[in-house]
Amino acid sequence: MASKPSIPKGTRDFSPAEVAKRQYIIQTIKTNFEKFGFQPIETPSFENSETLMGKYGEEGDRLIFKILNSGDYLAKANAGHLEAKDSTKLTASISEKALRYDLTVPFARYVVQHQNEIEFPFKRYQIQPVWRADRPQKGRFREFFQCDADVVGSKSLWQEVELVQLYDAVFTDLGLTGATVKINNRKILSGIAEVIGASDKLIDFTVALDKLDKIGEDGVKKEMIEKGISEDAITKVQPLFNFTGTITEKLEQLAQLLADSQEGMKGVEELRFICENVIQLGLSTAELDLDVTLARGLNYYTGAIFEVAAPKGVAMGSIGGGGRYDDLTGIFGLKNMSGVGISFGLDRIYLVVEELNLFPQTVTVSTKALFINYGEKEAFYAMNAIKQLRAAGIKVELYPDNAKVGKQFQHADKRFIPYAVIAGEEEMNQGKYALKNLATGEQNLLDLEELKAALR
Repeated sequence: MASKPSIPKGTRDFSPAEVAKRQYIIQTIKTNFEKFGFQPIETPSFENSETLMGKYGEEGDRLIFKILNSGDYLAKANAGHLEAKDSTKLTASISEKALRYDLTVPFARYVVQHQNEIEFPFKRYQIQPVWRADRPQKGRFREFFQCDADVVGSKSLWQEVELVQLYDAVFTDLGLTGATVKINNRKILSGIAEVIGASDKLIDFTVALDKLDKIGEDGVKKEMIEKGISEDAITKVQPLFNFTGTITEKLEQLAQLLADSQEGMKGVEELRFICENVIQLGLSTAELDLDVTLARGLNYYTGAIFEVAAPKGVAMGSIGGGGRYDDLTGIFGLKNMSGVGISFGLDRIYLVVEELNLFPQTVTVSTKALFINYGEKEAFYAMNAIKQLRAAGIKVELYPDNAKVGKQFQHADKRFIPYAVIAGEEEMNQGKYALKNLATGEQNLLDLEELKAALR
């Protein structure tokens, strides 16, 4: 007996209606990317393992899907590692490639590899799937699309100002009023670690702090202690757990806390420039918030970091994020190439737009009208009209079989096709077509030009 077909956990099939909705979001994002001057590129689904490993921190490395080498992959495996069942060391000898974890590291590799062909500053966008060996849950999948916009070759903080505006533009067009763009700066986190005497524990400190909204204050403190950060240091950082006030007030509090850290004060000034300019220029529907607990536990961020929260009342993780990564291309041999970028979480944005019922009704309408099939002669007459309507950019189709008329109308109804075109012998004799609105039942006899105008 054949086994029941299934798909791997954390992956999904998409129906025509779901694909239409996803394409609506992608097109909205793409339109704004291009409006802001970003150009499209694409990179392979998988990269050499050495390109990806070590770029996302210890937690990120564990979530990278490794691809087994072709053929007898165990033939070249290290016998000692195989006998010791040391999977970490064994992986390197049986897997040389891995599915991409995000689009940013492959982009850095692309920039270095094609540096002589690129005009800098280079603004690129990329909309492609990525893979993570994560535990599947609501809004978290193992295969999902990322929609990234990055600028490399410029240290100007106006890029960060524009990226906040880009988030605002996309979410405004999608109707997501009240999305919150959270901002912080890794230099501030470095400064805090320096002030409390835990500079050597910066990554552990930021990874734990980034989990504040997930595991709470006590959970974060417990993780910090487990990572070797002293209780005295955690006491000094206590103000961070209850940081309130306006952005200006928060910046003043940070300036006082980081007065003895040159790195930290640089982060404060960078944040002040970005936030003040964003506020003065204004946002349409998004809100800007300075969140000092925002750490985004990735090793490569060096300046501003972003994370976007869905409108209040929607239970969903972040729907976007990013930051500045001055050193990223350096790991591939290209020094002094500053970059900054943001990402839109397509799948989570979809769930939020769906939950708030913000998809326009027209999004899922594919075929505008179905021509009813009354026989071979009538079908040919219909196809002549269909050819001209399609040439005019109108989505129409002929029911392929000469089936019962009732069945054909049911088919249109199940497909949510709004109109039916009746072209039987009577209509043919007059050189016309009967257009029926399937929602109201209203029917009009039209010539081809009138039909074209009505379906437009």
